Amino acid sequence: MKKIKPSWKNIIFVVSAPSGAGKTTLCDKLQTEFKDIHYAITATTRAPRDGEIEGKSYYFMTREDFEKRLSEGGFIESAVVHGNLYGSPKAPVIAALQEGNDVLMNLDVQGAAAVRRHIAGAPEGDPLKLHLVDIFVVPPSTEVLRNRLVVRGTDSIDVIERRMEQARKEISHWKEYAYMVVNDDLAEAYDNMRAIILAERHRIANRREEYHG
Repeated sequence: MKKIKPSWKNIIFVVSAPSGAGKTTLCDKLQTEFKDIHYAITATTRAPRDGEIEGKSYYFMTREDFEKRLSEGGFIESAVVHGNLYGSPKAPVIAALQEGNDVLMNLDVQGAAAVRRHIAGAPEGDPLKLHLVDIFVVPPSTEVLRNRLVVRGTDSIDVIERRMEQARKEISHWKEYAYMVVNDDLAEAYDNMRAIILAERHRIANRREEYHG
């Protein structure tokens, strides 16, 4: 059966948050509910960790292959993090858009800024010249965030303090986003996230075509 195009123009949803604020959990829940949203998987040159799956957790690439694709303009955004390369491959995103899906990107503030620049600079007719909706997820306070990182038990105190320093820097960018969701209660935060998606899909300005009743 041929897929019916939605009444709205394709949207790219970008979600950012400091580490430990819960954005990955919220993005996972969105994927479960919204089957017409494509989750953009990040490519990286770092080695896979235990439990990570190629093509689901990340696209794992050699540095040579990554740099070659980067030189060919194959990434929407890219960055160097702790000596490893990370980026959002362009081809799967364009394929998903052509199939009528919206796109969800889980990015840090640096990646989100790069996506904004890419979309703003895309010429008319480019498949990525789209409506961008960016959402910043925050904890109720930095103290709550620090407690979450401690309870998680995966990092040393020194690492947690470095993460907190980075979190404060990232949180300072919250005004660059269209929406902010406070993740105090997960269920409430998710309700707010899905409300943003539903509202943006029903914007008059983002209708695919004229309505004739």
